[in-house]
Amino acid sequence: MKKLGNYSCLVLGAVMAAAGLASAAEKYVVGVSNTLVGNGWREEMVCSIKAEALASGMVSKVILANRNGGPSEQIADLRNLISAGVNIIIVNPSDRKALDPVIEQAAARHIVVVAVDQAVTAPSAYILTNDQTAYGREGAEALFKKLGGKGNVVEMRGIDGVPADSDRHEGFTEALKKYPDIKVVASVFTGWSFDKGAQEMKDLIGSGKQIDGVWTSGIDKSVVDAYKTANLKYVPVVGADNNGFMGEEIELRNAGLVGINVTNPPAVGGAGLSVALDVLEGKKVPHVIHLTPEVYDSSTPEGMAWLQSLYDPKVDPTYPVYSPVKPYTHYTIEQEKACKGPGE
Repeated sequence: MKKLGNYSCLVLGAVMAAAGLASAAEKYVVGVSNTLVGNGWREEMVCSIKAEALASGMVSKVILANRNGGPSEQIADLRNLISAGVNIIIVNPSDRKALDPVIEQAAARHIVVVAVDQAVTAPSAYILTNDQTAYGREGAEALFKKLGGKGNVVEMRGIDGVPADSDRHEGFTEALKKYPDIKVVASVFTGWSFDKGAQEMKDLIGSGKQIDGVWTSGIDKSVVDAYKTANLKYVPVVGADNNGFMGEEIELRNAGLVGINVTNPPAVGGAGLSVALDVLEGKKVPHVIHLTPEVYDSSTPEGMAWLQSLYDPKVDPTYPVYSPVKPYTHYTIEQEKACKGPGE
């Protein structure tokens, strides 16, 4: 997988020229706004957009606004993309409501905006996300059942204030209400950083608290590694479809590790582009599309078969496994791994 740089490709003169060329060739220019750099899930999301752009044959250029930041930085990037004359904006929003005015400005210029991974409240935006509330609820419920309905758990969240984290926490809380004998002994924000999550898990283990299970918002491998380093008995861990976690579930199954995987494909990025292209081509598209997460338990034959079918030792352990979002994505795995859009 090609690593994405920490930069913003918004040199407006060059971009305006690219937009003009796209129009002449009857192809579209796509803008992408991402505010979390160095995260494997987000990098793969961007690569899925580039791959879908290439596979579609309908896109002349993908312009990437890619930097760490919050709503103010993202609003500035979105305004630059609007000024650049893009036809489509794919945005992974840093806030549910703060981006609404600039999204409406884009819509006023007939730019199709699709929010992926996380939702916004702008009326004109199309939304294609994994059902984040279900992600939190289904994973938590599977963990609580695995513990027999009682015990101490840790909730390892994402980034405070962003829509996906809020929705997942809501789902986690919904499940918790059904299990009065489950106690949350710690709830921490990991920033969706494997390094930060690893230190937090190390500190929690060192605190001496009784921990019977861990729910994570995606830094699953860090939890397993912390228990391995401490030479402690593994506890059930809820994670996503991250390659490293899945590899450890396979490798450590006879050492007592039980993992619960909740699917969260970054290919929502490419799927969002597919939806935007359909809109521009005059097709009828729902304004809101939620993908239902699937849950796999590594201790079952079905769960282990799923892990073994997707785990790839050649893929970075912090990246999700490659899986399409049908019927929306059309690229090959090789195109996604190459991470090159039209003209690159």
